[in-house]
Amino acid sequence: MAYELKGTIKRIYDTQQFPSGFTKREFVVTTSENYPQEIKLEFVKEKVSLLDKYREGDSVEVGFDVRGNEFNDKYYVNLAAWKIRSLDTDAKPEASRNEPSAHAAATLIPTLDEDDGGIPF
Repeated sequence: MAYELKGTIKRIYDTQQFPSGFTKREFVVTTSENYPQEIKLEFVKEKVSLLDKYREGDSVEVGFDVRGNEFNDKYYVNLAAWKIRSLDTDAKPEASRNEPSAHAAATLIPTLDEDDGGIPF
């Protein structure tokens, strides 16, 4: 299931490379709601370079998936970003994986995914 988040980039971390060849880059987006939230997301593998065009303070919309796994009876959740686009007036190019996007005013919006049978939950 895909979600979208709108806000301002608060922090962009350096790219992390692991001995297995896996790479990831984390970043934090502060939402613009009555009670702003600071949400940490990550780009992995070939998507890491998508953050190169952005700086802290940029207003963005991020498409992401919720990923979860279990290891040694502990559970972990990651927000795996796959798209980012600028909301600033000086338009920056959009990068995506050609997924459908939701157009709504809410900060966190589930989108309909054909794999889910069109059910947004």
